[in-house]
Amino acid sequence: MRWLSLVLTLLLWPSLLLAAPIRIKDLVEFDGVRGNDLVGYGLVVGLNGTGDGIRNAPFTEEIMANLLERLGVNVTGEQFRPKNVAAVFVTASLPPFARSGGRIDVTVSAIGDAKSLLGGTLIMTPLNGADGQIYAVAQGTIIAGGVSAEGDAARVVQGVPTAGVIPAGARVEREVEFDFSTISSLRLALRQPDFTTASRIESAINREFGRQVATMTDAGTVSLDLDRTRARSPAHAMGRLENLLVEPETKARVVVDQRSGTIVMGSDVRISQVAVAQGNLTLRVEEAPMVVQPNPFAEGETVVVPRTNAELEKAPGTGLAELSDSTSLSDVVAGLNALGVAPHDMIDILKSINAAGALHAEFLVQ
Repeated sequence: MRWLSLVLTLLLWPSLLLAAPIRIKDLVEFDGVRGNDLVGYGLVVGLNGTGDGIRNAPFTEEIMANLLERLGVNVTGEQFRPKNVAAVFVTASLPPFARSGGRIDVTVSAIGDAKSLLGGTLIMTPLNGADGQIYAVAQGTIIAGGVSAEGDAARVVQGVPTAGVIPAGARVEREVEFDFSTISSLRLALRQPDFTTASRIESAINREFGRQVATMTDAGTVSLDLDRTRARSPAHAMGRLENLLVEPETKARVVVDQRSGTIVMGSDVRISQVAVAQGNLTLRVEEAPMVVQPNPFAEGETVVVPRTNAELEKAPGTGLAELSDSTSLSDVVAGLNALGVAPHDMIDILKSINAAGALHAEFLVQ
């Protein structure tokens, strides 16, 4: 039934995937308007005995001792083995135009042998950028996405309890220096480079401003002259153009995931005239060794005599099916489904069609 629903969905794709206008902001990335990755090393406390084992993670003891000393507690020479603390990496993304005092989400991941971060609290952790500067400080209660329970002889784990998030868990302390109001030109980088899509973006922008302000430089870039837009500011010009609707074009593509048996095909996939036959051959080998013992009071040894039963079973083939020239997606799926093949067999058939040069699409195997 699962495979049948997938086939029905693919059969309906030609009507569902009719090209629809998409906003420019969803098709391109604006040069310079980007986020920045942050990372920090911190400590989680308050765990219910699921923290790091200090013997296996000595760095946890070091950071805990340094933290206590900064708070005025002298632990030099002391022996303590708490099980409610864990060393973690804290990661976040600083969005563009983030201002001091703003809040961002953070992700917390254990780096020692902690069993779970559920219910823990992240202690104040500085987050550094690629330049080594501190841009945010994180602290708060962790929301873990898994559950872990164990006894003396069994353990049950669901999800990943050693990683979690803190929504709005970091406060921005430093802003990225970028004065957008002073720029005079901007590049629009297409997420899926295509000459037709870039040309349509250029035409839509020039039509909106009534003059030549955008120029397509290649399949993945459209240059914008902000001075010629005659807008009050670059921000006003971007506000006008980012919501313009453009009909994108994409390559015909077939994506295959061999692990799950998933096949995804675009509506523009075409197949030339080709014949397809499919059948299965099963070889079954069974070992049934027989033990032979000597008679009572007789001289001899007990030996194991090998006995093998081999069977060759050939399933009835699905026959020879012919796909006519310029076959569309729906015809391909309907034809292969009529053969009664399983998903993994269909993947092999598509590979063979592509090797024969009859599949006119980009074939990607994951």
